[in-house]
Amino acid sequence: MPLAPVLMIQGTHSNAGKSLMVTALCRIFARRGLRVAPFKAQNMALNSFVTPEGAEIGRAQAVQAEAAGIAPHVDMNPILIKPEGDGVSQLVLNGRPYTRLHAGNFYALKAELWPHVTAALDRLRARFDLVIAEGAGSPAEINLKAGDIVNMRVARYANAPVLLVGDIDRGGVFAALVGTMVLLEPEERALVKGFIINKFRGDLRLLGDGLEMLRERAFGVPTLGVVPFLPNLRIADEDSVALETRRITGEGDIEIVVVQLPRISNFDDFDALAAEPGVRVRFIQHADEIGSPHALILPGSKATIADVQWLYETGIATRVQALAADGIPVVGICGGYQMLGQWLEDTDGVEAPAGTRVAGLGLLPTETRFAREKATFQVRISGCQGTLFEGIHNAHGYEIHMGRTQSARPLFRLKRSSSGEEVLDGAVHGHVWGTYVHGLFDNVHVRQRWLRTLGWRAQGKSPAADWREYEYDRLADHVAAHVDIEAIARLVKQTTGHFL
Repeated sequence: MPLAPVLMIQGTHSNAGKSLMVTALCRIFARRGLRVAPFKAQNMALNSFVTPEGAEIGRAQAVQAEAAGIAPHVDMNPILIKPEGDGVSQLVLNGRPYTRLHAGNFYALKAELWPHVTAALDRLRARFDLVIAEGAGSPAEINLKAGDIVNMRVARYANAPVLLVGDIDRGGVFAALVGTMVLLEPEERALVKGFIINKFRGDLRLLGDGLEMLRERAFGVPTLGVVPFLPNLRIADEDSVALETRRITGEGDIEIVVVQLPRISNFDDFDALAAEPGVRVRFIQHADEIGSPHALILPGSKATIADVQWLYETGIATRVQALAADGIPVVGICGGYQMLGQWLEDTDGVEAPAGTRVAGLGLLPTETRFAREKATFQVRISGCQGTLFEGIHNAHGYEIHMGRTQSARPLFRLKRSSSGEEVLDGAVHGHVWGTYVHGLFDNVHVRQRWLRTLGWRAQGKSPAADWREYEYDRLADHVAAHVDIEAIARLVKQTTGHFL
């Protein structure tokens, strides 16, 4: 049985819009009745997700799968790199922690990792009608190309037509597109079949003859679309670089402050809060930015011990403790939950030097010890141990954590989907509570129950349970209106022999 075709999206640089373009194309071709799957050989991100089987992949690929109308699978992102700081990262291979990477030794591993990339891609191609692959960074980084396992090497392996995305909002998009083409090898350049200029603002007439001049200088490659900037798109970003330009989301009288930890992870946990009318979510990095919020949240972290020390060094810890003393609700999610406890201990050197023991913020009756085995589960909340969420059940989320926390006052009863195991989770003490469950606020009954304790009252229509579905359609409609989708379908046929 022949393998399905692959269409590949690459970019002139990081944050050019590759992930969202893949998301849009997954939705567009899925709406045509095709079984579409996303793929990214290697992802470097702290936003991650757990598949139904309990495997960890990049959050972007989970979003793309959701847009395609399918369940996320580990084959969609076989290699995930999670930076921990100081030149050290955790390498997740096929959904499980594999090793810790130190600056410079990743290149020696790439020959070992490449067969995992091709095997995952082949498995997807055997199960779906179309795979839309995403590159990473730029394919023209001449100092990195020799060890490439995510850009042109993937395109060559799959004989995939490549669409090169450039971000005009940054400026220099023509130079970036032409420069990328010049730096590619001839056989790589031949795979680039079209350009997409992304995040355009203003009148298209401002481009003048620029697109034709681009074609002349870029080896005859046509521009297949100029996509205007799409504001207020509520789709999870791949990594915290997005927070550089998005410090405040939502608007209203209820303000929730989220501490932007140096190694913040899964910050999209709070998108659903900002989607509620009357709620504003503000990310802060300094103690004097906290102000007088209705609540404060400590989010997930890839390096909890280092980040709790940062809280003390910056004075944020003292400010959070003062808020809690004044009766302001303080919440911790995953790493943030660990930080709220009494002590954090790393006997085996999982994320800090062996034997490290540091004080938490002392706001919850918990102690955390780090373990080498990572807990990765999708979970269902089957009950609540206290009155805060009394009556809540059948809420869903997922766990991703290395620590094990002992709690004197658990918050939730959880059932882990892949194992069927029932466990107690979280802790609560007055207005302070924490949990390991990511995606908790995506559950409308949990989200609104907590917001009402802050004085929130629904103002206008609350977002429906399928608000993400609406956003996927909005993105797909936007891209389809400004990109020649039929030309893309023809490119796949011309390159691979498959007609979409």
